[in-house]
Amino acid sequence: MENNYILGVVVGKIRLEFCLLFGDKVLQQGEVMNETSEIRLAFGLLIKDFHISNDQLIICAEHSGQYNYPLIYTCESGLYKLWLENPGRMKYYCSGLQPAKNYKLNCKQIAVYASRNSDKIAMCQPPDSEVEHLKQAYNEWIMLEADSAKLKFQLFEMKNYMSEDVFNVNAKRLVDLIKGLEAAIAAVENEIKCIFVLNSHVARQMDLLTSIEAISWDVALKMIVETDAFTRFENSRQFCSHAGIAPVHKDLKTNQRLQPNGIATKDKSIKFLLNQAALSIMKKDDSELKNYFYRKVNEGKDEKVVINAIRVKLVARMFAVIKNNQRYQPVFQEELQYHHQ
Repeated sequence: MENNYILGVVVGKIRLEFCLLFGDKVLQQGEVMNETSEIRLAFGLLIKDFHISNDQLIICAEHSGQYNYPLIYTCESGLYKLWLENPGRMKYYCSGLQPAKNYKLNCKQIAVYASRNSDKIAMCQPPDSEVEHLKQAYNEWIMLEADSAKLKFQLFEMKNYMSEDVFNVNAKRLVDLIKGLEAAIAAVENEIKCIFVLNSHVARQMDLLTSIEAISWDVALKMIVETDAFTRFENSRQFCSHAGIAPVHKDLKTNQRLQPNGIATKDKSIKFLLNQAALSIMKKDDSELKNYFYRKVNEGKDEKVVINAIRVKLVARMFAVIKNNQRYQPVFQEELQYHHQ
């Protein structure tokens, strides 16, 4: 990395903050609107002013979801090397890196991180168009579902707090809105199903994931979307850290709780869906994981700790079936776990 220029970038909804580093020297810091045309212009000026070739420039930023799209498309069209790093790993290394704090300092820390961790570099690959389509459709589906639920709750609540005449007028408007949302939800659901019909890759992943006990279509869909079809995370441990379910250990010397190598995601729906999957196991008549739950509880483990352990096991199994491209087989899995113990 000695001959490379490192551009650390903090991606925000409205703008990007960047810091250009060569060795230990900061060459330039600035900000630009988070729009493809503006980013392309800013990067072009940096290359021109400092006489940098495309092979010498490495751009490093946190993986922050859809806000990365203008940066990704700029780098793809300009043939720039882009490294999107896991925010949990970045924060673990840059202990002072905090969201919505000092952007100017943060982009410098990202540049320093990239410069000193060249062995971890992983260039961003162009996003799969069908996976991106699936992600956008899924996000729209979740938004419409949430809006519909709010209106239905409002319709249920207001009946007791107004006269019947006023309620009937308001209710008609709400019912019309709910019907429109339900029609839109049905259209998006159909769009999602069409993506699975046309894309054999994500269809195969769905088949593999739903072969696992307690993994429903909804959970599998969320996992495919959240992991970018299992390309965003190297292993299940990274995803557990991202989802906020990684076990917390204690330092034997200080007896202090040690946070896992990563940070909990702000999207609590991942944790919620995994929790629902773990709890659904308790309703089954006979289940390997249900037996595991009662065995651990009888050993004195806290129920919440055991439920979290089941969530971790489910994530590990999902990553395993995708990696092995093989439907889940309980007997094989038990033998494999015993073999590694």
